[in-house]
Amino acid sequence: MSEEEEERSLDEERSDQTEEIIKTGSVTPAKGKHVIHCLTIVGQIEGHYILPPQNKTTKYEHVIPQLVAIQQDPTIEGLIIILNTVGGDVEAGLAIAELISGMNKPTVSLVLGGGHSIGVPLACSAKQSFIVPSATMTIHPVRMNGLVLGVPQTLSYFDKMQERIVRFVTENSGISSQRFRELMMTTGELMMDVGTVLDGDAAVQEGLIDHLGGLGDAIACLYELIESTPKEDAQ
Repeated sequence: MSEEEEERSLDEERSDQTEEIIKTGSVTPAKGKHVIHCLTIVGQIEGHYILPPQNKTTKYEHVIPQLVAIQQDPTIEGLIIILNTVGGDVEAGLAIAELISGMNKPTVSLVLGGGHSIGVPLACSAKQSFIVPSATMTIHPVRMNGLVLGVPQTLSYFDKMQERIVRFVTENSGISSQRFRELMMTTGELMMDVGTVLDGDAAVQEGLIDHLGGLGDAIACLYELIESTPKEDAQ
């Protein structure tokens, strides 16, 4: 291939990657040591109801097919998830987290900025999780907007939903169920609410996140996972 053809090929590849980022907020760079897919989950997780246009959202019906495609694509060796969330639809967020947790391929998550509410199980869903020192994890009970019927069935629904989240987080991280509930029900830290805000270092000390580190650390960890995973297990 001539130098001119090679340059044209690189330009086309950059153009394709730019288009992929604009359309889906994700990219699959192929020039690194291993072929990995980068998926960003930012803003609010949009579920069954469309949020106002001024809200930055991640639509779960866009993320789910991407995860299926990543799992099935033999050329993609691993997945890195970049997170900066402010909560959103609990059912949709938990669905995404369950898909990531059930993938055979190496997965690493990196929390930047914030991991609020449903962002906590999303961060824990990867096989290894990272958080930068300046990021925070906000833990609080499940809440609902709009009309709420004050009947026993509503309270039972909230309790079951909360139990699903607690079980998922504790099964996919190093924090105990008792300690997670304590952090969830702490008073005096969040104005007009109950819950706890953990910075990066505290999130690691509590066992909620595996490692304190940045992008380079997360990618290096993903490469190690890829190299230690037998090819047949990653398919």
